[in-house]
Amino acid sequence: MKKRILVIEDDRDIADLVRLVLETRDYEVQTVLNPHEAFATVKSFKPHAVLLDLLMPEMDGWEVFKKIRSDPAFATLPIAILTAKSAGFDEMVGLHVMKADAYITKPFGKQELLDKTDELLRKRKQ
Repeated sequence: MKKRILVIEDDRDIADLVRLVLETRDYEVQTVLNPHEAFATVKSFKPHAVLLDLLMPEMDGWEVFKKIRSDPAFATLPIAILTAKSAGFDEMVGLHVMKADAYITKPFGKQELLDKTDELLRKRKQ
């Protein structure tokens, strides 16, 4: 069975790039460009992991993160933050305060994206 990865990213070019890179690893990837559709897609797609942009219009990634994690069915769903926010403070908040499972800073390399996604999927097994 293919591992399902949900990418929540408002920039279509970045979402398409992430999808193409992850598909090289034979993951099943679905993208959501509108953060308001993210939670419904999590429920219907049932991903094994989520890559979530923080800086989105109308609803930021932290709000989406909290909504996903507040549902008991998805409380342990591995989520990686995918963001241009590269300050060490932002990463600390993401990993230690919000309890994200990984933090990927844009721009990212293909191998970094694959490695972090593989790591997310390993966390799901624990």
